[in-house]
Amino acid sequence: MKILDAGHPFYRPLWRRIAIVAVAFLWAGFELSNGETIWAAVFGAIGLYCGWALLVAYRPVIEEADKDG
Repeated sequence: MKILDAGHPFYRPLWRRIAIVAVAFLWAGFELSNGETIWAAVFGAIGLYCGWALLVAYRPVIEEADKDG
């Protein structure tokens, strides 16, 4: 079972992948500024995982136009 299917077409644009990672880290910073260290750690971990899956290890799926030739 995949937690995040990076091969889904939704994640193809680079700006979406960057935005997802940025929102996770911004939310972690928000939680940290409110003194919620546990939630900050949770969203920081989500940001790290998304950053790895969507930016570092991301490999775009190349679709075959026509399999019949």
